[in-house]
Amino acid sequence: MNPTTASATEPTAAERIRSVLVRAGSLTLTTDGHRYDLVGLHHVDGKGQVRLRLPADDPLVARAVCAPRGALAALLEFTDVSPTSVRARVRAKVTLSGWLALTGDTEDDGDDADDADDGSSLRLDLARATLETGEDMVVVGLDELVLAEADPLAVEEAALLTHLVDAHQDMVTRLARLAGPRLLQGVVRVQPVALDRYGITLRCEYASGHGDLRLLFPEPVRDPAQAGDGIHQLLAAAHACPHRRRTSPRP
Repeated sequence: MNPTTASATEPTAAERIRSVLVRAGSLTLTTDGHRYDLVGLHHVDGKGQVRLRLPADDPLVARAVCAPRGALAALLEFTDVSPTSVRARVRAKVTLSGWLALTGDTEDDGDDADDADDGSSLRLDLARATLETGEDMVVVGLDELVLAEADPLAVEEAALLTHLVDAHQDMVTRLARLAGPRLLQGVVRVQPVALDRYGITLRCEYASGHGDLRLLFPEPVRDPAQAGDGIHQLLAAAHACPHRRRTSPRP
């Protein structure tokens, strides 16, 4: 991981974008008046570049090849949805804009290079990246995005959270109690909504509206195997647990 300050309590905007890209199973691509919903056809290389693996006879490949200078202006949109059943499940939206260009298979890295005979690869040469959450919209610098890495829990987050809800609901209740009775007044349901190396975020739902409570691990975890330990340590240090309410209840 890239160095972070000791006071860091959540991933940076660039890290969040990288996390969304690696765990997203689909995206929406818009180019020259055409809109495509692509499922399971993208991957992210070691430099954070998005690549699309498409059939060689796909119309999008032909359009990229025939575009001026062999590059097709494109907008890629990724929606980050909570894996748990909560109100307002969309956690963030990532938008990437740039140019799609056909690339030689030798430039690909990862498992897709083994599928060279099965299709063509398009590379997005990025011009702009934005992260939009319920709180604000941030433009992330391209150099910052290249240097950032996905959160170590990003790929396994969905499995970890759904397991917590399905098998350890009592633990969710205990986590919620760390907030104290004042912050939980009027809450009708609490569910985990996000998990990263710094901590876990709980969504507190009220009769009308909801708010988020972020609970910080005593120290950042390094991999998915440590996530459970982080939660247990958090509960064990209940009285000293750092926590903060991220948002006020909203409709």
